[in-house]
Amino acid sequence: MKETAKDSNYWLVSGFMTILQNFSGVFFGFAGFFILVRLLTKQEYGVWVLFMSTITILEAIRTGLIQTALIRYLSASEDESKPVIITASALLSGIVTLVCVLASLLLSGLLARLWDSPQLVTLFLVYNLGFILSGVLNLFNWLEQASFRFKGVFFTGLVRQVIFFAFVGLAYFFNYKIQLIHLVWVQVVSIGLAAGLAYYYVRLHLQFSMVGVGDWLKKLFGYGKYGFGTSVSSLLSGTLDQMMLGAMLSPAASGAFNIAVRITNLIDIPTNAMAVIVFPQSARRMAEEGKDAIKYLYEKSVGTTLAILLPGVLFLYFFADWAISLIAGEKYDDSIPLLKITLMYSLLIPFGRQFGTILDSIGKTKVTFYVVLITTLVNLGLNYYFIDWLGVLGAAYATLVSNIIGFMIAQVILKREVSVNVLNTFVYMYQFYPEFFQKYIRPFYLKTFTSANK
Repeated sequence: MKETAKDSNYWLVSGFMTILQNFSGVFFGFAGFFILVRLLTKQEYGVWVLFMSTITILEAIRTGLIQTALIRYLSASEDESKPVIITASALLSGIVTLVCVLASLLLSGLLARLWDSPQLVTLFLVYNLGFILSGVLNLFNWLEQASFRFKGVFFTGLVRQVIFFAFVGLAYFFNYKIQLIHLVWVQVVSIGLAAGLAYYYVRLHLQFSMVGVGDWLKKLFGYGKYGFGTSVSSLLSGTLDQMMLGAMLSPAASGAFNIAVRITNLIDIPTNAMAVIVFPQSARRMAEEGKDAIKYLYEKSVGTTLAILLPGVLFLYFFADWAISLIAGEKYDDSIPLLKITLMYSLLIPFGRQFGTILDSIGKTKVTFYVVLITTLVNLGLNYYFIDWLGVLGAAYATLVSNIIGFMIAQVILKREVSVNVLNTFVYMYQFYPEFFQKYIRPFYLKTFTSANK
């Protein structure tokens, strides 16, 4: 499977922008977290983690239902069909946003009682403004992504991150006592400003048409309903452990587990970036070149991601105590064994992430949904049993085991659908290092050495 110069340029430019976007997201998110764990008590931080986990799931309802379908159809459609696709997506986004707001209002009291945190009611009420604004922001970002452009996505994400980080940074510097409601208002303002910037990047592509919009609403919903189920199930699988810790033990226990997850996310940048790059490419290549191209994309992207991840995983595993102490402080020493376990299953994440990306691109969203749903249900059962048995450590072991089960199921399906050979991913992983040396390190060294001797 050979790449053209155009393909190579796409991977270079889009790869740089998406990795930069993910790096900035993790960097500012991590920097804000670094300050928050010092500004908030363990109980307050635990409540904030549970609140943000719930918000993320509600946001995923809209994202899963619309994003994949919009990008798939818009990136492969003729120009005359794009206005009606955009119109249908905007209408669907508005409907789902209303559902999210209603769900927030209905769930807030229940969750406040479940987690023994009355302030959650006010937090959810204020963030409903954020749901409305993020609906507009996300739609603009997805339109840009469907056009194989990522600059606006990067800068709008940067605006949100910088504003939030600046607020917590100034609060820390001036010794200001932060309340959780302040954090919510800052998020709402940052989303609004980011949405305004996103409009600037897509304004020339915002064309609408009501001709045939009903048919496209059905088509987008028909395709997106499984993507919606997949996204929500996947997020539940990733946050159930923290939510169950909050209910079965305490919000503080949920916060301790979140520390380990946050640190693990530092090395997850390549996985997120690769998923963003691969999806529009896989949708196009499936239409033009067939399943052989999809097989190559999966094996190559997973192998490359593993090669980038492995050094960071090994470093953090052997220096977990130092990392926790430096990043979160001594009051979170109970997160050290949790970090080591989360690092183990982080190596399985590239396989699962690209499994969903590839199957979505070939129209198998229903299969992806069922696999993620099964994994989520397994994770739910294991968490209930393991947390009751082992406490906080049980949540980490439950997620590790459920990820292993999901990995095995996914590989069987990929073998059947696109003839993926999981061993090839390790071949590409091994080849990455000499290729990277020959293409980048050696030319840089020779150029530097030659210039120094002139």
